Amino acid sequence: METSNLLKLSTSTLLLLSLFNLSACSDSGQQEAETPSADAQQSQPEFAEVIKIEEVIKKSDAPKEVCKDVPVTQKVQPKDDKQIAGTVAGAALGGVLGNQIGGGRGKKLATVAGVVAGGVAGNKVQENAQNKKTTTTMQRKCETVMETKEELVGYEVTYRIGDKEAKVQMKEKPGKQIPLKNGKPDLP
Repeated sequence: METSNLLKLSTSTLLLLSLFNLSACSDSGQQEAETPSADAQQSQPEFAEVIKIEEVIKKSDAPKEVCKDVPVTQKVQPKDDKQIAGTVAGAALGGVLGNQIGGGRGKKLATVAGVVAGGVAGNKVQENAQNKKTTTTMQRKCETVMETKEELVGYEVTYRIGDKEAKVQMKEKPGKQIPLKNGKPDLP
């Protein structure tokens, strides 16, 4: 009798275990249908390969004032712009010299001629001396020029995903790879 009870127990245990296994198989089948396989997850790459990086430069023209010190030569303004001192000095000297020539009435004419010639000569000598007097000073000269400024605004990056190439603008220079999210560059 003991053997038959043991057989009944073994048979019912096997039956229960079989039912339990069928139930576990049907649950895991549903789970596999809902969760993508490891192969499906790996079909989307995590990184794109960077092929080429070009700087994007923005050029702009801006006015700029440029100043420098330059020497400027100017004629000195004379104190005696009519050359009166030269005329008087020349006339006096001419009169003295004219008075040395001739005698009598000729002496008077020579003196008058000496005064006139000496006055004209003295005037010209003073005028020439005044025209040669110059002064040189340094003056600041400024002018506005256009200056081209260049500014790095980002990078144009050519990348490859699989066998396809594409381009994207980035503010920061990337490394050798660009992270991907849902098959597209994941940019900050």
